[in-house]
Amino acid sequence: MLARLDLRDKKISTAELRRALPRGGTDVDSVIPAVEPVVREVRLHGASAALEFGRRFDGCSPRSVQVPPAIVDAALETLDPTTKQALEEAIRRVRRFHSAQKPADQNVEVAEGGVVSERWIPINRVGLYVPGGKAVYPSSVIMNAVPAQEAGVGSLVVASPPQPDNDGWPHPTVLAASALLGVDEVWAVGGGQAVALMAYGDEELEPVDMITGPGNIYVTAAKRLVRSVVGIDSEAGPTEIAVLADGSANPVEIAYDLISQAEHDPMAASVLITDSEDLATAVDREVEQRYAITLNADRVREALEGQQSGVILVDNLNEGIRVANAYAAEHLEIHTEDAPAVAERITNAGAIFVGRYSPVPLGDYAAGSNHVLPTSGTAAHSSGLSTHTFLKSVHVVNYSKQALQDVAPTVIALANAERLPAHGEAVSARCEEPS
Repeated sequence: MLARLDLRDKKISTAELRRALPRGGTDVDSVIPAVEPVVREVRLHGASAALEFGRRFDGCSPRSVQVPPAIVDAALETLDPTTKQALEEAIRRVRRFHSAQKPADQNVEVAEGGVVSERWIPINRVGLYVPGGKAVYPSSVIMNAVPAQEAGVGSLVVASPPQPDNDGWPHPTVLAASALLGVDEVWAVGGGQAVALMAYGDEELEPVDMITGPGNIYVTAAKRLVRSVVGIDSEAGPTEIAVLADGSANPVEIAYDLISQAEHDPMAASVLITDSEDLATAVDREVEQRYAITLNADRVREALEGQQSGVILVDNLNEGIRVANAYAAEHLEIHTEDAPAVAERITNAGAIFVGRYSPVPLGDYAAGSNHVLPTSGTAAHSSGLSTHTFLKSVHVVNYSKQALQDVAPTVIALANAERLPAHGEAVSARCEEPS
């Protein structure tokens, strides 16, 4: 099922690797012409336009954009107890990890009487997008809301598509997860219209300052269109897993991990990097035998047979690490001897899962880490969602007169070198005035 890319006995540069590695063909630019009118109409007409687009694209329209609190509360009251317990445990673990991420303010005396401080200030209002297409994602409510809450964000809104089977409101499990987290503002709107409405608001709905959360290509295009108005976390592409493995790995476990990621989306990427041809053959055999029994078998097959998935054969583990860093996977599993030592050598990955007892599905739900992660190779330069995402750093400068006088020659010399003498004069005026 899985295509093979054989890099053995080849000296291949990083530039060649980037061209050769399996990647999907997501083209956000191609849908901009379709999304731009949606964003424009919502900017001009607010909730009424968003509801109309929901009727057109989702096949239903709720009575209002904002879900009544009674509907949210009822979703929690009727939630299956086992699911509720699982969500509570996931929230506990994710909160414990993200609460430890908040950085402390710093005060640094760079010279006598000259203090520069760094303050971390939470974003005022944030919009959290939770998809609702091929699957139900209460876990995405957790992964977005918890770090925002731990950062101290003052106001949160969750937006999720209306569901025909739920009277036009978002899926009950998404509503229940919101209730568990104390998020009392939920909007029944999805797609590009949700992003636009969160960015621009209207007379009754307050716009946000930042939008986070994964979504399909239309959501991504809308985030691109509004990012000059609000902050965004990233332009997320289809999900992906890479597995770096040697001959000691268990092919059945790897097969299940590749299948589990493929069931997200027909464009999901599942990649095995290994120096063992025997393992590659065994994994391919196990995938072929096991994928058909999954609920989403057709989707899995399409993803695994797509150009974005495959097996990459390398000469040795060192080359495997090099390939893994060049691929920069959203999720990277390490199935090798001394996996922790190998993980230390990985520099590019959204999240690293070490050893056979740390599979990606653990991180999707309840490891405590975040599952909103950089895709499409952007892990080479970007991080996943975290408490830091919802904080902005502000530098506070506080100098005494003597401290300014001491550094004045430096400032004046640099201002003159840049042919900006008024900068130096602004400093001189303060240094020359009487005490």
